[in-house]
Amino acid sequence: MTPEEKYSEVEKALTEIRPFLNSDGGDIELISVEDNIVKVRLTGACIACSVNQMTLKSGVEMTIKKYVPEIVSVINVSDFETPTEADQVSSVKEEN
Repeated sequence: MTPEEKYSEVEKALTEIRPFLNSDGGDIELISVEDNIVKVRLTGACIACSVNQMTLKSGVEMTIKKYVPEIVSVINVSDFETPTEADQVSSVKEEN
């Protein structure tokens, strides 16, 4: 799968999960897909939600992997204090 195809498939996955986030006042923005790592930004009510990490792993990551199985991790860049910190996340090993 080309990088462009991966990006497109991740967008499709986010389109599937977005209505659930919107119903709770949140949303999600795709930042990048690089080295099988997806960077997203949770917005709206998702920012302050106490279960946003569970949503990210159990909902968002699972849905993305359904579309693009080779994705190893989904990272919420809004967890980082600055954009520079988010840019420095370059690799994550797949959990066994």
